[in-house]
Amino acid sequence: MRIVAPVSRVAEIEPLAQAGASEFYCGLVPSDWLGRFHAINANRRPSGNLTRYEDLARAIDIAHAHEATVSLVLNAQHYSAAQIGAAEDIAGRFAALGGDALIVSDLGLLHALALRFPALRMHVSSVATCRNAGAARLCRELGAQRLILPRDVTLAEAASIAAEVPDIEIEAFVLNDGCIFEEGACHTIHLPGQLGGPICLDRFEYRYRRRDGGAVSPRLAARLQQNDAEYERWLWYRFSCGFSTTPEGLPYGPCGLCAVPVLRRGRVAAIKIAGREAPTARKLASVRMVRSVLERVRAGEDDAAVRAFAIGLRPSESHCATGYMCYYPEVLCAEGR
Repeated sequence: MRIVAPVSRVAEIEPLAQAGASEFYCGLVPSDWLGRFHAINANRRPSGNLTRYEDLARAIDIAHAHEATVSLVLNAQHYSAAQIGAAEDIAGRFAALGGDALIVSDLGLLHALALRFPALRMHVSSVATCRNAGAARLCRELGAQRLILPRDVTLAEAASIAAEVPDIEIEAFVLNDGCIFEEGACHTIHLPGQLGGPICLDRFEYRYRRRDGGAVSPRLAARLQQNDAEYERWLWYRFSCGFSTTPEGLPYGPCGLCAVPVLRRGRVAAIKIAGREAPTARKLASVRMVRSVLERVRAGEDDAAVRAFAIGLRPSESHCATGYMCYYPEVLCAEGR
C-alpha cells in the first residue's frame, strides 16, 4: 500500500518523500495555457499548481531520486476541443520529462492519452465518479491502470471492486479535504477564499414555509433551526474543522485512518492525502500521520489497536465520535459507537 501525497511546490517533494510518501501528484498550468484560454482552471484547482515545465522536470527528478513517482493531474470536468489538444500537448511534454502517470477525469481523453503515450500510466480521477466493478472494467478497457474512487464509496464497495476487477489498482482517500456534494457532478471550481471560496460554503438567506400555506409552529421552527445548526456543524467538519490543527500541527478534518487495516485487506493499492493547495506543514503532518498508522498495520497490529492509535494521534475522540469527520463512518458503526 502506497502513500500518495499532493505537491504544489518543488521544494515539498524531498521532505514529503523522507516523511513517507511514495507517490506524488501535482497540477500544471503553464503560461501558454493561460495566454491561449485566459483560464486558470486546467485541473479543477485555480491555485496549487506548478506553472513552469522546468519546475515539473525538477519535481520528477527529485521524486525519482527518492524512488517515488509523479502523477500529473488533468481532471477538469470538461474541456473544449481546443483544450483537449492543449492537454494532450501537456501530457506529451510530461512524458518526455520522464513523468510516471496522468490522472484524468474525461474517459475519452484518457483513452486518447493511453493510445498516444503508452509509456505513461493512466489513473482515473475520482472526478470521473466510477464507483462499481462495471465502471472499473470500462476504465481498464480504455487503458487505465488505476481507479481513484470517489470520496463516498464504502469500504465494502472498494473491496468488491478490487476483488472483481483485479487487473486495475484501486486508490482511496484517507485524509483531508472532504466534499459535501458529488465531486464529479459539481460544475463549480474551488476559488481561493479572497475570490469567494467554494460555492458549497455560500450562506444563503432563506425562510421556511409550509406547502399547505399554514403557519410554521414554534415546535417545527425549533426543529428546523436545530437541523440548520447541525448542518453547519457538519459543514465545518467536511471543511477540515475550519482547517484547524493540534498545537503540534497535526490536521483535523476528513479522515480514514481507522479504516487503513480494512482498506489494506480489501486490496486497495494506494491511499490518497488530499489538498494540493494546503501549506507544506499540513502536508508533512498528514504524511507522517498516515505513515505512522500504516506502519502499525504492516506490523500486524489488530484493528482495535490501530483505531486506538489513530484516534489518539491528535487526539480526536470527541471529533471522531460525531462521525462527521469520517471518510468511512462504517468503522464506527462496526465498533457500536
